[in-house]
Amino acid sequence: MEKPKDIRWGIIGCGDVCEVKSAPAMQKIPGSSLVAVMRRNGAKAKDYAERHGVEKWYDNAQQLIDDPEVNAIYIATPPSSHAEYTALAAAAGKPVYVEKPMARTFQECQEMIANCQKHDVPLHVAYYRRSLPQFLKVKSLIESGAIGAIRLVQLELFQSIQPAIVRDLDNNWRVNPEISGGGFFYDLASHQLDYLDYLLGPIEAAKGFCANQAGLYKAEDIVNASFRFENGVLGTGSWCFTAGEPAVKEETRIIGEKGQITFHYFTSAKVMVENENGAQEFDFEMPTHIQQPLIELIVADLLGRGVSPSTGKTAARTNWVIDQICT
Repeated sequence: MEKPKDIRWGIIGCGDVCEVKSAPAMQKIPGSSLVAVMRRNGAKAKDYAERHGVEKWYDNAQQLIDDPEVNAIYIATPPSSHAEYTALAAAAGKPVYVEKPMARTFQECQEMIANCQKHDVPLHVAYYRRSLPQFLKVKSLIESGAIGAIRLVQLELFQSIQPAIVRDLDNNWRVNPEISGGGFFYDLASHQLDYLDYLLGPIEAAKGFCANQAGLYKAEDIVNASFRFENGVLGTGSWCFTAGEPAVKEETRIIGEKGQITFHYFTSAKVMVENENGAQEFDFEMPTHIQQPLIELIVADLLGRGVSPSTGKTAARTNWVIDQICT
């Protein structure tokens, strides 16, 4: 595919994630602009466009894709429509940046990759932790040998049904498997598992148990899993979204032959390393638009000036792991 001179984004699904996390960054990155947005509810699309200074709005995805001023598509809808919109964008010859999880299933991910390959268009996925400073710090600590050879990864995410991370159970697409693929595990653990893929390489085997214990919605609300990376590192994970308040916890530990690194995905930007030299803590400030560092890399990639760390191929591996754990 010929490299463009600039990236002119069109967004399909300008909902909550586009308010601060992602879309505003597209207007601040050199060589990037946001020229059109779309929602099925035209009034909401118009409102978003007016509030964010976007010239065009649509209530039809195909019309946005066909807009000649748009040369890259950001799909910010729930996972059930990712494959469909990716196919339409690819057929129009326009690069795709899609929200995570990439799709509901690994099979859908494969279809998305195949469509983009068929039409020779790039496919990127919004696993933005691959570019945030605290996660790059964890990667650099491991690569520098701060805790020696890695032995084990432990993930723990226990939440009650009350906090913002699991809010709005009524009509929440995140706990409707027909739309999201699963429950909060699919939504949140996908970030965790994808970053571990970036940190330690692909997971080659995974097993798990999933259950719906509380009966508050259709999807699973508790998951236990074990997995093995291609490099031999082992991992375990426990996720519960109906725990009592005293049990609430979110922590990841990387255990090595010389110590451990502790960090958090959702609740803190601190990184703790403990080894023979003692304990050291690093704290990081998050960007206003949390996806901006990744979008900067994607823009550079599309312009032929860099490489994005999160592609369809890397993101599909995370869906494969989730499928192994929950099916």
